[in-house]
Amino acid sequence: MRPLDALGRHLALAGFMGSGKTSAGKAVAARLGRHFVDLDQEVEERAGAAIAELFATRGEAGFREVEEEVARDVLRGGDPAVVALGGGAVLSERTRGDLAARAFTVFLDVDPDVAWQRVAGTERPLARSAEAFHALHRDRQPLYEEVADAHADDVDGILLAAAGVHVALGAIDELGELVPGDGPVELVADTHVSGIHGIRAQVALGARDVAQHEVPAGEAAKTPAVLERLWSALTIGRDGSIVALGGGSTTDVVGLTAATHMRGVPWTAVPTTLVGQVDAGIGGKTAIDLPGAKNAVGAFHWPARVVCDPSLLSTLPEEERVNGLAEVVKTGLLAGRPLWELDEPDQVRACAAFKSGLCLQDPYDRGPRTQLNLGHTFAHALEAAAGYALSHGRAVALGLLAALELSGLAEEARTVREVLAPERARVDRDAAWAALARDKKAERGTPRLVLLDAPGRPRWGVELAEADVRRALDALIR
Repeated sequence: MRPLDALGRHLALAGFMGSGKTSAGKAVAARLGRHFVDLDQEVEERAGAAIAELFATRGEAGFREVEEEVARDVLRGGDPAVVALGGGAVLSERTRGDLAARAFTVFLDVDPDVAWQRVAGTERPLARSAEAFHALHRDRQPLYEEVADAHADDVDGILLAAAGVHVALGAIDELGELVPGDGPVELVADTHVSGIHGIRAQVALGARDVAQHEVPAGEAAKTPAVLERLWSALTIGRDGSIVALGGGSTTDVVGLTAATHMRGVPWTAVPTTLVGQVDAGIGGKTAIDLPGAKNAVGAFHWPARVVCDPSLLSTLPEEERVNGLAEVVKTGLLAGRPLWELDEPDQVRACAAFKSGLCLQDPYDRGPRTQLNLGHTFAHALEAAAGYALSHGRAVALGLLAALELSGLAEEARTVREVLAPERARVDRDAAWAALARDKKAERGTPRLVLLDAPGRPRWGVELAEADVRRALDALIR
């Protein structure tokens, strides 16, 4: 079976000359916190000569021998890196085998006319005439397709593919092809979503769909009782998988069910809310709540696939849309881009790609991924103090205000007020403070916060004076 993502594997970029592998690879490596390897550059350093000179002195066959040797050393050793392959590296059967065994390979396709415009007149030895260039493009296309685990045409697309995230309008109708494997599938949907999109998902899954289950809508799904009921109801073995259809609460409880049923079975997240598509459904965090403690029991269980279909958001109630917009604003602040100004499908794609990159970089939430909790320490405290009657988006909007005020970013706090219009919560102050001290990121009862030095420049694990944190929390409460 082909690899489903780049977790623990090299991320290789394949494609014809002029497809942009090097520039894209550098940007992807920066987003993933990985070392970048340009195979052509490695060949030149190994041989002590430029590629054009190698072609002139050793011929293409001699160059390919060096290229194959360098590709072997890169792909068989070292920590997972981002590797931009030379355009002809896939000609080697041994290199193709190393890619299959040790890399997740993304094919950057390019129109040959565009590629020719980019490389004509350069020193590339195989870019001497347009006719030969186009013929070479045609000859190599089948090899690029052979090694490709996914296709992409920009940096965000590479990150999404590498994380196993598929974003496309109408994607729910392709579930039969998008859910990995060919074994039986059990569909779990929340009671509200089941009536709207359940039949469509079942039709798409076809004969693979052997059972359907429902869970309560919203946070009520994330309880030990619901988890136990799903354990008892599932009939699939390890050759099967589970599909979670619903919002973030549904993907949370179903993901934890998949992590623990038969000691772990594959699952596919199909988030139907904006919160789920831009945040909650991505990255493998699964959990249920305990009284007074949100997401207190969980596991990391990366989905085999995440299918984000922005067209499903057309049925979303306005309150749920605002919930998701809070996560969009959070992501935009972290990325240093006003993502909230994009059209909704573009919001989903950009936010999903940003989170995908962080989660691939830090799958177990021990470092950079922590920044995704911007505002959430306060938000979770407010939600718990409200008995989870406070919507997640409203809580996050308030939490962002607190984090930005503590960061000294008045202009960004003003943006949050303008875009999200948060209203202070009516909860018990002492209960909220007690919940904040129980936050998963707290150490010895002391909260560790995520703050911003500026948009796009987060700091995490920040400890502030208790009085300052308490004052910021109190300002969110009526």
